[in-house]
Amino acid sequence: MIPKDTSKDAYLKQIEVLRKIGPQRRAEMVIELSDNLRSIVEAGIRNRHPEYTDQQVVQAVLSLVVDKENDKKSLRQHGYNPISY
Repeated sequence: MIPKDTSKDAYLKQIEVLRKIGPQRRAEMVIELSDNLRSIVEAGIRNRHPEYTDQQVVQAVLSLVVDKENDKKSLRQHGYNPISY
């Protein structure tokens, strides 16, 4: 499905490029985007909570990613205290 904010020609070109770069490079891009997103989330938490330690920032990030109570219970069992947001 073509995104509403993208022309058909641009979408087809994007698909063509993604096919040419191959699965390994696409996987690298996904990891890079994930790392960038995590950095942005961490920066936002640090901006809103400058008093947080590095450990509290990690806990806050995990709290945003993990939303099921069972997952939060598992985090607690491994020494993390998920912070509610």
